[in-house]
Amino acid sequence: MPMQALTGTRLRERRLALGLRQAEIAGQAGISASYLNLIEHNRRRVQGEVLVALAGALGVPVAQLAEGAEGGLGDDLRAAAATAAALGAEAAEVGRVEEFAGRFPGWASVVVAMHGRMQSLERAVEALNDRMTHDPHLSESLHEVLSALSSVRSTAAILAETEDIEAEWRERFHRNLHADSERMAAGAEALVAYLDGSEAAAEAGIAAPLEEMEAWLAGRGWVLPELEAGQGAVLAAEVERLASGAARELARGWLAQAARDAAALPMADLIAALDGGAPDPLLLAARFGVGADVVFRRLALVPERVFGLVVCDASGTLLFRRPAEGFPLPRFGSACPLWPLFTALGHAGRAVVAEVAVAGQRLRRFRVMAHAAAEHPAGFGGVELRHAHMLVMPAEAVAGTAAQVTVGPTCRICPRGDCPARREPSIVSLG
Repeated sequence: MPMQALTGTRLRERRLALGLRQAEIAGQAGISASYLNLIEHNRRRVQGEVLVALAGALGVPVAQLAEGAEGGLGDDLRAAAATAAALGAEAAEVGRVEEFAGRFPGWASVVVAMHGRMQSLERAVEALNDRMTHDPHLSESLHEVLSALSSVRSTAAILAETEDIEAEWRERFHRNLHADSERMAAGAEALVAYLDGSEAAAEAGIAAPLEEMEAWLAGRGWVLPELEAGQGAVLAAEVERLASGAARELARGWLAQAARDAAALPMADLIAALDGGAPDPLLLAARFGVGADVVFRRLALVPERVFGLVVCDASGTLLFRRPAEGFPLPRFGSACPLWPLFTALGHAGRAVVAEVAVAGQRLRRFRVMAHAAAEHPAGFGGVELRHAHMLVMPAEAVAGTAAQVTVGPTCRICPRGDCPARREPSIVSLG
């Protein structure tokens, strides 16, 4: 096994941590103390058998001495540095990651653990923010409580600050005060009951009909063999077991569209056309004589191939989300305006392709292709409807060059500080 540049440094740090002398370790490894001294100062390369003997004397795996931070630890440290840089922190010495992890493996692990914890907390903040902002039931309950509280406060202020109030009016104020107090208590009880009752749904990540439908598809691994076999009744029965009526209606519409797509473009034909390479939806659409939107939707259901897919309407509201690992999607609308999805939405029929980096994790890049189509269901006398589709895949899965852009999930939780399209301050930015 070849020795990396800082194998000797790691040997020395481990020996000092154990409180051992060079002579002791050299004796156990069957080499001289002077030779070990040269190794520890990275002046001699070590052969496989000697490295194994030294690792045994120090009680560590050989890989820990030989590989250092070349594996996952180094990648995690670089990711942490990229996140800190995106938040405006002073740039870390990324070129010395190997040295840092080799000399201080404990501290390196602490940094990686804290970075992971921070990402976990950011996801929790995102979920809570979405729920507070977009959950209509929660908003309605809070509004009811605050409205009743405002009425109680106004009535109490009149009674406290007005000295001469006729008995009839005083009695009327007292009745209003009692009624508003009852309303506030009832609203608070309803709010508590709703929060308690929705705890299980929140833990499951379900807070809206779209999420419920997507959770059903995710539970199936985004694979629907029954649909391909023409056994839609099986899937229809599953849809009827969804918790909410809105989710069932949404899933019925999606399933009907998916059935039409499957009839127009059989999955077996699509897989054969992919041939292991990266897809081009427009070329595939021309080859099979279908719309590009059909190809986008079918790619999201290809077995053993993870193609992320986002669909929106003319308002920019997300209608469908098949996640791609590492590419964060907001649980509700208000997605990043820099997504190629919205560029395509404003130019129906235009193909938009870009290489995308996610703010806070710039080491990971994605190849994104977007396309929008316009429909006129009532002809020239009716309205125009637009739907845009965006396909997301790892950048290394394709060849060629494309425009590069850094995006986030949504402004409120995006750490990018220099974004020209920011709508509101980020709640996760430093300061």
